[in-house]
Amino acid sequence: MPVVRFVREACDVVCPVGTNLRELALAEGLQLYGLKGQLGNCGGCGQCSTCFIEVVAERDGAALSERTAVEDQKLRRRPPSWRLACQVLVLDSVAVLTRPQVGRDSLAKQLQKACLEPLPIAELSDEL
Repeated sequence: MPVVRFVREACDVVCPVGTNLRELALAEGLQLYGLKGQLGNCGGCGQCSTCFIEVVAERDGAALSERTAVEDQKLRRRPPSWRLACQVLVLDSVAVLTRPQVGRDSLAKQLQKACLEPLPIAELSDEL
C-alpha cells in the first residue's frame, strides 16, 4: 500500500491504491486549504483551484494519476509539479507539500529532507 508523506505536516499516511488525495488529507484532519479555500471551495470538483499541492518526491515518477484536463486548464500558469488534490489518485508512495503557495521558503530544510529521505514502503498486515 502506498504511503503519502505530507511534508508541511510532518506525517506519513498509508492508503489504498486509488485513494483520492483530497479525501485522504481531509480524513486525516490535515489543513489542505488556505484562507480562500476554507471560506469557499468546490467540494472536490476541480472548479475552485484552492486545493493546490506540490509533488516534491515520488518513486519512479508515476506515484499519482495522470494530470486531468481540469488540471491542465486550472494550473496552466503554475509549475508542472503542482497538482489539484481533488483530481489526484494515489498510485504509489509520494511526498507532497500542501499549500505550496504559502511559506515555502521557511520549509526549505523539510523539503530537502523529504527529497533525500527514501519514501517508506508500507507492509500489509497478516491480520487482515
